[in-house]
Amino acid sequence: MTPIRINLLPHRQQKRAQQQRLMVLMTAAVAAAGALVVFAGHMVIADSKAAQMRRNDLLRQQTVVLDAQIQEIKQLKDKTKALLDRKIVVESLQTNRAEAVHLFDEIARRVPEGLYLRSLKQAAEVMTLQGYAQSSARVSTFMRSLDESPWFEGANLVEVRSAQVDKLRVSEFTLTVKQTKQAEGG
Repeated sequence: MTPIRINLLPHRQQKRAQQQRLMVLMTAAVAAAGALVVFAGHMVIADSKAAQMRRNDLLRQQTVVLDAQIQEIKQLKDKTKALLDRKIVVESLQTNRAEAVHLFDEIARRVPEGLYLRSLKQAAEVMTLQGYAQSSARVSTFMRSLDESPWFEGANLVEVRSAQVDKLRVSEFTLTVKQTKQAEGG
């Protein structure tokens, strides 16, 4: 008997072709799955990014609103401070309304004969007096008189110089004196 010979070459080629198709199919499936994963990842990231952008926009809008409220609060604080400052000034004027009368009366009583005041300026508690005197001795007498007053303290001579007023030789002076606070009815 003769051995039977079977040609397996077409069968091997068919099997190889089938394995190649299976390999291409698997590669395509893996590539499609990879593309699907990348697309899904991209969608998740894009969705997260869009959500974050919406939150950022909301924060920007809220920041603008809060900045406007902060500005309004600052303006209200400034107005409140201005009103409080005015209130303090009004209260000060109310409590010290008779003080100016007492000060002018006291100065008028303390001015010696032969001495004339030409200006009086007050800055806080310090008064600056300018005027003319027949002699420097009268200026000294005036300063001592101011120091003896319960309304003034610390008379300080700033300047004395000779001047001519209406063909008379006089001493022109500038002095400062500190006003003391007096109790009501003082």
